[in-house]
Amino acid sequence: MKRTTTWLLAATLAAAALPAAAQSRGDWTLGLGVHNVAPKSDNGRLDATALGLGPLPPTEVGSSVRPTITFEYFLRDNLGIEVLAALPFQHEIDIRGVGKVGSTRHLPPVISLQYHFINRSKATPFVGLGLNYTTFFSEDTTGALAGTDLELGDSWGLAAHAGIDFAIGERSAIRIDARWADIDSDVKVNGTKVGTANIDPLVYGVAWVAKF
Repeated sequence: MKRTTTWLLAATLAAAALPAAAQSRGDWTLGLGVHNVAPKSDNGRLDATALGLGPLPPTEVGSSVRPTITFEYFLRDNLGIEVLAALPFQHEIDIRGVGKVGSTRHLPPVISLQYHFINRSKATPFVGLGLNYTTFFSEDTTGALAGTDLELGDSWGLAAHAGIDFAIGERSAIRIDARWADIDSDVKVNGTKVGTANIDPLVYGVAWVAKF
């Protein structure tokens, strides 16, 4: 969360230093990019007592890079509603000191309300706040959990977004941005809940954005 706050502050300060004029009501944009989902370190502890393994060391969920796509419609001048989609991200799941115990895929669609700061510069900062829904699938196990049935529950949570669009023409821009999402997933092994994975990732990357 601290990294997200830094991004939001940076975008706000950048906006204050810029002049004025941007997106208009009825405009919509398409963004094609590549982003990295980087979960926070120490994603919680699993209690595998029911499996004869007892409490386990902290769980670590690995990062994943995938193509992304966004659509944004401007409800008012400079105020838009954006939908984020992506190809499925894949993450390895490790237990500290034990090694890899599994993997999972997930889809993290996000819908956000975003404000684009008015300016006469080629750089347009924006901030947004929205809702994230994450669904997990294709869970697999290995190592200490090999042969068990791993299940990660779906998650709803808040999401924050901040970035800057750098114009490369009248109707397109290069976007550098970062998001933070609140993702907490109940973890079950062989149908028994063994803990909660607090993933809460920072999602950052670059995209090409076209206005229509």
